[in-house]
Amino acid sequence: MFQRLLICTDFNDGNHRLVNFVSDLAATGIKQITFLHVVPFDGGITIPAPDQKKLEQARKLLQPALDNANGQVEVFVDVESGNKPCDAIAQAAQKYKSDLIILGTPIRNLLTEKLFGSTAMSVFQKVAVPIMVLRPQLISTYTSEELALRCQHLFRCLLIPFDNSDVSRSFIEQIKERVTNSVSKPLKRLHLCWVVDADRAVPVEVRAKEAFQILDKIRDDLASLEVEVDPAEVRQGDPLTEILSAAQMADVSAIVTSSGDLTKKIPLPGPSFAAELLRRSWHPIILFPLK
Repeated sequence: MFQRLLICTDFNDGNHRLVNFVSDLAATGIKQITFLHVVPFDGGITIPAPDQKKLEQARKLLQPALDNANGQVEVFVDVESGNKPCDAIAQAAQKYKSDLIILGTPIRNLLTEKLFGSTAMSVFQKVAVPIMVLRPQLISTYTSEELALRCQHLFRCLLIPFDNSDVSRSFIEQIKERVTNSVSKPLKRLHLCWVVDADRAVPVEVRAKEAFQILDKIRDDLASLEVEVDPAEVRQGDPLTEILSAAQMADVSAIVTSSGDLTKKIPLPGPSFAAELLRRSWHPIILFPLK
């Protein structure tokens, strides 16, 4: 499904642990992995300059990725200097032709989480590459055995929140394209979930019935992918709450949504759906760029 990963780490997000699981990531069909770390310029002098000590420390921390490389996967370590991580991420994605960027969310406070959303949007504006977001609290607490298995099943089952909008149809098409072009077929199962709210004139029961009919057509359309598609699920209530509940019960590897939802308000005038999903979900989130 993805072949060239760009794994970004600030050494606080837990993503640097993945240097020890290169072969497990390769089991999903990954052919190239790049680890990226950006060292801020040394602020102790008037003219910004690279912090050579921290650059060397970063290279040593990421060296195991190169040591663990085998014939299955090509591995790069890229340690850069700069004060604009989003620029470095976009440049690295272009340099290595990455088709998935892996980021960790901040773990400090709500402000840094909001800044993270801005960083993700900035990356999307510079390079149209899907972003997978991993929770540091989750990655950091896995044992090595657990993390190895998690890496092997990173894309095994995806939950797709669907509402028949142009945005949700867009990433359905992107997933179809990627699965069709994938040789290794790491994706084994899809779970479609539609959350119907009660804020419209049309009765909830009627809208739920329509949702089932549309989801069944989507399931038929996905049948050609040779991927198991769960029976359509339609829920009622708050979209965010219900999607998080569906993810827990459906035994999924990650939740898929779109970068367009980073600005889409659900419900108005509340925070965006994707931004809240990033903040509240313990599951990995895959953000597809709008096309």
